[in-house]
Amino acid sequence: MNNINNQILKEIKPTKEQELFVKRETSAFLKSLNKNLKNAKAVVGGSFEKNTWLSGNYDVDIFVKFDYKKYKDIDISKELEKSLKKIKKTKVHGSRDYFQVKHGKFNFEIVPVLDIKNYKEAMNVTDISPLHSRFIKNNSNKKIQDDIRLAKQFLRSNELYGAESHIRGFSGYLIELLIIYYNGFDNFIKNVSKWKENEIIDIKKHYKNKTDLLLSLNASKLGPLIVIDPMQKNRNVAVALSKEKYDLIKNISNKYLKKSSIEYFKIKEFDVSKYKNSIIIEIIPKSGKADIIGSKIYKLFESMKFRINEEGFALNDFGWHYDKKTYLWFTPKEMEINKLKKHFGPFIEDYENMKKFRAKWTSYKIYEEKGKSYVIVERKFYRLNDLIINLIKDKSINKYTKFIKRL
Repeated sequence: MNNINNQILKEIKPTKEQELFVKRETSAFLKSLNKNLKNAKAVVGGSFEKNTWLSGNYDVDIFVKFDYKKYKDIDISKELEKSLKKIKKTKVHGSRDYFQVKHGKFNFEIVPVLDIKNYKEAMNVTDISPLHSRFIKNNSNKKIQDDIRLAKQFLRSNELYGAESHIRGFSGYLIELLIIYYNGFDNFIKNVSKWKENEIIDIKKHYKNKTDLLLSLNASKLGPLIVIDPMQKNRNVAVALSKEKYDLIKNISNKYLKKSSIEYFKIKEFDVSKYKNSIIIEIIPKSGKADIIGSKIYKLFESMKFRINEEGFALNDFGWHYDKKTYLWFTPKEMEINKLKKHFGPFIEDYENMKKFRAKWTSYKIYEEKGKSYVIVERKFYRLNDLIINLIKDKSINKYTKFIKRL
């Protein structure tokens, strides 16, 4: 696998020129930003601080650290906003508001945090992020950092990268921890292929054994993979990972071990031609924060899938692909179903409600099935095409899309 790794690294690892460019531009931005700050200091965070960023990525996290004792009971988002009055920015609402600043190729995310020593001092989940960066820096070297890049590209290419609600895959921090734990990308792939249900990884050995860990963690923090945060013993870093994505990474890792190929690292374009006998909806999202737009489109997808099932259409396949262009697809067993359907009412022995049911359906013959009443009615939609056209007319969709069309 070494030849493939080296080949991919040539494509995804920033060149010396890129590193110097990013360092120069980021340093200049920090210098300007710090001049505007009072009682706080801005520093680089995220993958740029940890040296795990990929070539072509210019989204830079900036942490603005506020003194813990002085600001622990103060809204530091408002304090930061006061300091950024002269800077053109976009406020992003979250558990704690932060700000985005566009500067040439760069998108700086300026995040206010309390300068804490351990997780118990945190007043917000973002306060712990600098501690994460410090752990990764202190426990990695150039080889591990390159292997983290390989893992990020591998997962990204297979639509497994990202812990957002519409992805439910692997966060950057989770990937970094796993590569450190397994001491490299190749070992990571080999071990992932053998993962069992409820795989547990406790890098700092916060717990004596599996039983102690499971008894200590809240049930809501469990999942198919449990990776205890080295900096916060009561947190499962992999809590967002879905069972679907957990099974998928195991399956892909097994295939890669059997037949390694550079194709596993290539970003795939969505190929409409592969989805024959499917209804495909193309969505072009409006500009906005990717995870927020993605979350809304995911909700739309789930809503449409529910309505399709509710109307009586069985699906052989369904899914969605989110990028500059987004596609939802639904592959039904049949494009057209029976015009008539059973509409069920109360149990026959439920006399009070049966009176109301008969009064409502006076012109229909009432039948019985397993003790329940029903009438035969005509479906509003018996062709899936007609249902889809009706669904995409919903005005709420246009709140976050430029247009939608059926292919």
